[in-house]
This record gives sequence, C-alpha cells and structure tokens, in this order.
Amino acid sequence: MFRPKFPEAPAVPSTHVISSSVPAVQHGHTPACSCQHTAPAPAPAHRMVPGFSAGTVAAVVTVGIVLTALLAAVAVTAISVAVAAVVMRSLLSNQRRR
Repeated sequence: MFRPKFPEAPAVPSTHVISSSVPAVQHGHTPACSCQHTAPAPAPAHRMVPGFSAGTVAAVVTVGIVLTALLAAVAVTAISVAVAAVVMRSLLSNQRRR
C-alpha cells in the first residue's frame, strides 16, 4: 500500500547490422582504428527500493516525540529550580539584614 509503483522500463530496440555487397569507396586514407564499433550495451534498469517502511517512519516519529517531551521536561525542571534558588536566596539575604 505504501510502496511506490514504478513504470516498466521501455524495451530497448535491438541493433541490426546491415551489410551491403557494394564495396566502400576508398579515399586513400586509413581509418583511425580497424575495429568494428558497436552501440554500447544498455544499462540494466535499476529499481529504487525505498529504505524506509511505514513502521520505520512511525518509530522515528515516536522516538522524536518522546525525546522532545523529555527535553521539555528537563527545561521546565531547570527553570523551576532556578526560580526556587532565586526565591531562597532572596529570603535568606533578607534574614541576614535584620
């Protein structure tokens, strides 16, 4: 259901060598090489397989939510401790002055 559907690869036309019985006209120069050139072989069709399934995505999202909640809890606790420290320091300094 969550896997993409890729179109089928088009069929590669085969190459046919047609030989003629008429000899080629010689112009007095030699060719650069004496090998027969052919068309390069077509590359195989690669199908991309997605690396993530729905379960993997759900797990990553869940872990992200949990880590974000833990970070928020640590931040709230740190702010609460800081406010309590300021209040305690203020109360203790007022007692010393009296």
